[in-house]
Amino acid sequence: MSVSDALQSLADRHGILRSFRDLSGVDRPTTPDTIKALLRANGLELDNDPMIVEAAEALRAAARAKRYPPEKICLTGRPVAIDLFETCVWRLEVEGEQRREGKAADRLVLEPLPAGLHHLELKTGDATEVITLIAAPATAPSIIDLTGQGKLWGITAALYGLQSVRNCGLGDYEDLARLAESTAKTGAGFLGLNPIHALGWNDQKTISPYSPTHRGFLNPMHIAADRIPGLQGSRKAAALISSRIAQKTSETFIDYAGFRAEFTGLLESLFEVFQSDATQAARSDFAGFQNTGGDQLADFTLFEALSERYGTDWRNWPPKLRSPAKARATGADRQIAFRMAFHAWLQWVAATQVSDAHSRAKASGSALGLYLDQAVGARRGGAEAWCESASIATGVSVGAPPDHLNPGGQNWDLAAYSPAKLQATDYRSFRQVLRATMRHAGMIRIDHVLGLNRSFWIPDDGTPGGYIGQPLQSLLALIAIEATDAQTAVIGEDLGLVPAGFRDMTRARGLYGYSVFQYEKDREGAFRNPNDLRAESLACFSTHDTPTVNGFGESRDIDWWVNLGWCMPDNERKARHTRQKDVDALMALGDKPDLFTNIHSALAGSPAKLLSIQLDDLTGQVEAQNLPGTIDEHPNWRRATTVPVDDIAKLPSLLATAKIMNDHGRNLTPVKTEETVQ
Repeated sequence: MSVSDALQSLADRHGILRSFRDLSGVDRPTTPDTIKALLRANGLELDNDPMIVEAAEALRAAARAKRYPPEKICLTGRPVAIDLFETCVWRLEVEGEQRREGKAADRLVLEPLPAGLHHLELKTGDATEVITLIAAPATAPSIIDLTGQGKLWGITAALYGLQSVRNCGLGDYEDLARLAESTAKTGAGFLGLNPIHALGWNDQKTISPYSPTHRGFLNPMHIAADRIPGLQGSRKAAALISSRIAQKTSETFIDYAGFRAEFTGLLESLFEVFQSDATQAARSDFAGFQNTGGDQLADFTLFEALSERYGTDWRNWPPKLRSPAKARATGADRQIAFRMAFHAWLQWVAATQVSDAHSRAKASGSALGLYLDQAVGARRGGAEAWCESASIATGVSVGAPPDHLNPGGQNWDLAAYSPAKLQATDYRSFRQVLRATMRHAGMIRIDHVLGLNRSFWIPDDGTPGGYIGQPLQSLLALIAIEATDAQTAVIGEDLGLVPAGFRDMTRARGLYGYSVFQYEKDREGAFRNPNDLRAESLACFSTHDTPTVNGFGESRDIDWWVNLGWCMPDNERKARHTRQKDVDALMALGDKPDLFTNIHSALAGSPAKLLSIQLDDLTGQVEAQNLPGTIDEHPNWRRATTVPVDDIAKLPSLLATAKIMNDHGRNLTPVKTEETVQ
């Protein structure tokens, strides 16, 4: 076998795509250097040509020795049939249940399996093979399954920006609960948020909700200090909180550094008060949370405690601490153990408050309650990459090639799942993140769902990036399992370079698509008719990464491009001319004098079963939350909401929008007047 053939054989067997088609329709071949880098990321040692040939031959020999597929996807409620090559003894380990076993010849037919991952061992003589059986419902739940309603609308907001007289400077989970309650009474079927994943207690710089330390845990910076379970009657707690709130000032932009300096100390003080003043019921609930959290909670809190001592990036820690197993073997001193308890307490408080917000939203009439966002990945030096290192590729970052969202391509500096490692660990990390996001939500959005099919990996060594295939059907089956268990609908953010047939496959598993109307254009650049939008999708006009309605109308994004030197004079003139044509076309969607009403009236009448409206558009914001491609040049993730939480439901724009939605059959309950909302 030649070296080139061996390298290509390894690439094919590990799902590395031979090429991809770029934004211009040009095929970009995956270079040999990229193939080597991606294979190393999957754990292969390929230091020289003989090692490449040896690895390919070993893999081919192992494949020849196997007669059964490593995985089989089956439907719950149906028998599972497996054709056998010869008589064998079988043993089945059913997830969460006892083993089943027996002997079969020619064909093995198993009784219907419960949802989950099960392992079937087939033994013939000295040869033993194991098949992972992924038993899943046919689809994730639909909104009709969950609510009985065919069409819904809701609001999306940035939690960090919510302002109220009682929070400590950053929007908190009590603000979330109040907003969810009040907007539900206007007929909104859900309240959506940017991700609320943990960003890292000791991380002083990260503010983007899309760059978490761990997606399986919550951001304690949003804890409502005055709503901590078990401390409602504590005078010590009340005194600490009142002094902190009294220092708060209202600002246009959030002072994260100033907030953290005060709030972290407040939470630490409240933990001390909890230990002395908390009710017995709260103490018992916290103890139960720690017990249920098991190793996953213990590993996360160990990371948080160690990060306070050694820094936020585990790759720079002493070698003996660079994995959970090594760190546990080293042992935790009293200070580390105390800080682990503190971080577990923060997660318990956060989980309790988010659960409360979801419950209160539904009790107030919201069909789905909270609509939570799951980020595409976690920071490479953060807790998730450390805790789940057995599933993570090494030496690469997840990103995207040039597309219409970002013509320069993107490097997100996020950890990538290795398909081989993920399968070897029974998709544990993937399932944990899904469960954590779905636990307190009636609907979730999976950011960059295209990554379930293929991931664009960017090697650290500077070689060009390339795509590696992921086990799409297995991942979709697991989503159906977890969503059905949690009774949660799933949106797949399917923007960018979409492979042929991908949307059909995700829809077949019950995922809704994502239709951002700013991008819904034909080949000539004209907006599609809203009546042609995908029915099984969530439609919206703007997102956190796009101009708001007012920003679009005023070409504010183009202003930023010009100011940052991204747009030269000739391109600027063309961009502004095109934008004016777009604005004229959007105004022509209706007969009202404002862009917002014409757009959302048209979207309300579209076939899309879900419609979301940004709070920023309801409050008339011009600036976007985030300008992709910038960090400090644009005030990303810093802008505070201009209307206090308790006044949002009284906004004339919201009440008018609720009537539009009601007229198009998107409300579960009649529109409330301003008096009844109060």
